[in-house]
Amino acid sequence: MIKKLYEKSEIWFAVAWIIAYVILASVGDNISTNIGISKIVTLPILTALSVVLFFFVKRNGLIEKYGLCKPQIFSAKMLFYFPLVVLLTANLWYGVVLKESTLEVVLYILSMFCVGFLEEMIFRGFLFKAMAENGVKSAIIVSSITFGIGHIVNLINGSGAELLPNILQIIYAVAIGFAFVMIYYKTKSLLPCIITHSVFNGLSAFSNEAVMTPQRQIISGLLIAIIAGGYAVYIAVFVKEKNTK
Repeated sequence: MIKKLYEKSEIWFAVAWIIAYVILASVGDNISTNIGISKIVTLPILTALSVVLFFFVKRNGLIEKYGLCKPQIFSAKMLFYFPLVVLLTANLWYGVVLKESTLEVVLYILSMFCVGFLEEMIFRGFLFKAMAENGVKSAIIVSSITFGIGHIVNLINGSGAELLPNILQIIYAVAIGFAFVMIYYKTKSLLPCIITHSVFNGLSAFSNEAVMTPQRQIISGLLIAIIAGGYAVYIAVFVKEKNTK
């Protein structure tokens, strides 16, 4: 059934995965909240989705097509991915705290690694790759914007996200989505994106939200957007993708 949908339309295949991922992750978060242990149900759901997606890609010989391989551009040309390293520290800029139990922290971090894999494969892999066949520029724009707007689900999924942080998250997620899609487009690899996405989200388990005033939230959000957006522009202008044809 999955393969038939993929063969019929890669774009609708991507859309189906987006819908399934958003709904199932939200349901998992709500049930976990009701149980009283964060991500206790979400992690098994995300793990199952990740396993299904990975084996679908592997079984159908799509590993290289969707970037589960090493980058084809030397890291020096990508500034050794230093801007990504800077972004990884963002959740620790105002200190480190342990906000939840050890079990919940482990569940959260593992869940975020699944999220990193799933979102990169869905938004950068499936959606971008399918749309790029009809126009790379429009595919880059749609992939970036949909990735950012997709974070609005945090306002309605019971995660407790507040309006200002979520709006800022959407803004800088668009910039990060732009950087990630440019990395994928130029290097033909999703691995740097998956790793950065996973670790960035995972480290949020240790962020010191108690000291995050609205002013600090705005400053942090803008800095993340500037770093990610600037890196994306640099890649777009100065890095030439390898011709694989």
